[in-house]
Amino acid sequence: MSLPQPVPPSWKDLGKSSNDLLGKDFYLNGASIEVKTTTPTNVAFKVAGNQDAKSNLIAGDVEAKYSDKAHGVVFTQAWTTANVLRTQIEAENHLAKGLKFDLSTTLLPDSGKRTALFSSIYKQPGLHTRAFLDVFKGPTFTADTVVGRDGFLLGGEASYNVTEGKVTRYAAAVGFSAPEYAVTLHGLGNLSTFAASYYHRVSNDVEAGAKAIYDTKATTQGVSLEVGAKAFLDGAGFLKAKINNHGILALGYTQTLRPGVRASFGLALDTQKLNEVNPAGPAHKVGAHFVFEG
Repeated sequence: MSLPQPVPPSWKDLGKSSNDLLGKDFYLNGASIEVKTTTPTNVAFKVAGNQDAKSNLIAGDVEAKYSDKAHGVVFTQAWTTANVLRTQIEAENHLAKGLKFDLSTTLLPDSGKRTALFSSIYKQPGLHTRAFLDVFKGPTFTADTVVGRDGFLLGGEASYNVTEGKVTRYAAAVGFSAPEYAVTLHGLGNLSTFAASYYHRVSNDVEAGAKAIYDTKATTQGVSLEVGAKAFLDGAGFLKAKINNHGILALGYTQTLRPGVRASFGLALDTQKLNEVNPAGPAHKVGAHFVFEG
């Protein structure tokens, strides 16, 4: 008798362990800060700001999120310094268990430009499928599905332009996921770009991963390769490092200073241009990120 199958990851989360290891916690472009608070009435506020190291421009946004867990409804409203209004409404487990609806909109009051993306997500053991309708672009209908059994994963994605009456994009992926490691192979961009990722939890304190990308349409043929590792120094901090085949070495250090206060620092070095010692120059980058959560 086979064991009950877990819900597989969504299409966007295939290879997530490796992507998070190589992509998150590397703050390299200036200074940024996040302040998060939650009220007793389940309203969460987040204020985020970032100063770009090259332009010195400051960008930020204010976000409020209300969660009604009893009725499975989440309402999010955000306003950015670029005068962009973002609204998101989520409703889960209303028509059927495992079914979620999501409406995400943006509005630029100055130009009147707007977007609206309606999505539905259905999750069951061994199945995770999503469908999106971009109302103002096309309209375009996009659907993706991931099926899983005994750790093996198979997924596909396709976009259909309703006005033009043709498929505009398709992709496929296969993978295997276990508690200690995961392997994923993607065929993206109408199967013109191939990406392979690998993640391994070596021990409770060490993680390692790698990602390779081959673009058949690139003018310079070759495989882009990136490898990285994460080490937990203690219960409150960790260190990450990665390097790619272009010689770019990135380091990230995150430390929890006290409950609700976290600081992260990043450094990127072009190992082929170590003589360029100016950290704000094109060869090297530095950054910092601070989170205050109440």
